[in-house]
Amino acid sequence: MGKYSHEPKLLLGTMPMVFRYNQARTAGISRRALTYLIDSGDLELIERGLYRKTNAPLADLGLLALAIRAPSATLCLGTALSRHGLSDEIPVSLDIALPRGIREPKVEAPITWHHFHTATFYIGRNEIDLDGELKLGLYSPERSIVDAFRTRAIEGNELAITALKRWLRQKGSQPSQLLSLAANWPRTVPVIRRTLEVLL
Repeated sequence: MGKYSHEPKLLLGTMPMVFRYNQARTAGISRRALTYLIDSGDLELIERGLYRKTNAPLADLGLLALAIRAPSATLCLGTALSRHGLSDEIPVSLDIALPRGIREPKVEAPITWHHFHTATFYIGRNEIDLDGELKLGLYSPERSIVDAFRTRAIEGNELAITALKRWLRQKGSQPSQLLSLAANWPRTVPVIRRTLEVLL
C-alpha cells in the first residue's frame, strides 16, 4: 500500500493542471489510481472524463472544461459584451462561438452555441488565461459589437445599441476602427454607420 500511495502522486506530478481520462491512462495512471487521487484530495473530477489537480489556481471549472473540449471555442455576443462592461445583462447560458463545421462538444455548463464562418472566425479574437496553462477565446469589444449588430434579428436591437453607446463613452474608442472591422461583414456596415450618426 505504501508503494501504491506514492506512485500515483509521482505520476500526477507529470500531468498538466487539467487533463482528460485518456491522457491519464497514456501516462500510466489507472482508473483505480485516479479514484485514489480523488479520495486523497490531490485530484478533483470536473466532469465526466475530465480531472483537475486540487493545487491548481482558482478558475471557472466550466470554462476550463470548455477550453479542453473545444480549443477554438470563443466567448461571444452577450457573454463577451458583459465581460467587456458593455452590457448589464447576465446571460442564462454562455454565448460560445465555434467555426462552422466544428462539432459542439458535450459539456455540463449551460451554453448557447453560435456557428460563425471560418473565414472570419478569428477576426478580433483574443485569448484569456484561465489557470496559467489553459486559454479560452474572447472576442474584442469591437468584434462583439459588430456581432451583436449582425445577429440583431435574433438577439434584438437593444443589445447592440446599448453596447455601442457604452463603447463610445470609453476612452480611446474609435468609430473608424469599428467600421473598418465591420467591413469584413459588408451588410452590417450601413446599420452601424447609421447608428453611429444618431449617437454621435
